[in-house]
Amino acid sequence: MNPYVYVLSVNGLLLLMSIIFYFFPPKKINALYGYRTHRTMQNEDIWSFANTLFNKTLITYSSISFVASLALAYLFPELMTSWFPMGFLFFTLLVCIITTENALNQNFDSEGKRKSKK
Repeated sequence: MNPYVYVLSVNGLLLLMSIIFYFFPPKKINALYGYRTHRTMQNEDIWSFANTLFNKTLITYSSISFVASLALAYLFPELMTSWFPMGFLFFTLLVCIITTENALNQNFDSEGKRKSKK
């Protein structure tokens, strides 16, 4: 498979989805799309916070992943037909999830109420 096609189909699709989620975020808690976990679906405040942060983080890291994958496809095309583009995708999603969950832990308690600033 052509390394550019592979990068575009894996990392390019993630970047495209992050752009769509950034410009068309979910307005209300729903069962279809958004950053949906049991915790984020507790109330509207935590839902909007989590989705806003996740979307910003996803568009940033998916852009970085896409550019890095394209650069590696140019420099090392034989590597980019293996698992590297998929590895970039998983790493990007993992970083976005960890960042969002850490921010949720810092800003909300286990019941979904905002923590007061001291």
